[in-house]
Order: sequence, then structure tokens, then C-alpha cells
Amino acid sequence: MGEWTRRCAPGLDEIEAMAEAARAALPVAFAAQAAGIVLRVEDFASDEMLDEMQIEDGFELTGLYDGIPLTQKSVMDQLIGPDVIWLFRRPILDEWAARGDIALGALVAHVMVHEMAHHFGWSDDDIAAIDRWWE
Repeated sequence: MGEWTRRCAPGLDEIEAMAEAARAALPVAFAAQAAGIVLRVEDFASDEMLDEMQIEDGFELTGLYDGIPLTQKSVMDQLIGPDVIWLFRRPILDEWAARGDIALGALVAHVMVHEMAHHFGWSDDDIAAIDRWWE
């Protein structure tokens, strides 16, 4: 028991390092496009994000892609800002604890890759057809 008294939950920097490791492990075919996405890690999604997604409980959102998918981008688009992947530490930790059967790094990588798939233009249905991980 004493071993756990000196341990703390992983911080924002540690979650970010796990996500960056997942980005670095992407296949070469995706590496260039993935490199241009900004990664942001926060404890929770902002109230504005939750309102926009019609989510009441901040623990329900582990990650979010904010940008224009590559399949919809045009040279005519005016750049508003870079594409961003948001990861939310507290909901990720909550899911990790509730599952109890997966390494935290694997969960962070999965959320990161899921959001990255939206950047490449895949819908949630496309991702679900390929990736049954959440079941």
C-alpha cells in the first residue's frame, strides 16, 4: 500500500508525451499530414466545446478533432488556424480507471489515432467499421 502513497495521476505533459509517441508510431504514409496538426492536452473540454457538441458531462469527451478534414480541404479555404487535436486528461483517466484492462498509454494512443482519423476524413462510422476497439 505504501507504494501508492507517493504516486500521482499522470499530468498534462505525460499525457501529451503518450500522444506524441502515438503520432510518431503512425505509418509513414500518414506521417507528413499528421506532423502539421497541433496537439493540445487539457483537463477537460471547454464549456463552449461541450455546448457545441451538445454534451452535458465533460467526462464523456476524451478527445476532439478541430479542423477541416483533408478530404474537404481546398486551396480556396481561408486559413482560420491550424488543425488541432484536443485530448482531455480527466475523462481519459476516468475511462482508463473504469476499464481496468488496458494500459494508459494504449488508451491515449487510441484516442489520438481516432481523432487523427477524423483529420484524414474518416467519419465515426468509418472508424467503427475498421476499429472495434471500443466495443
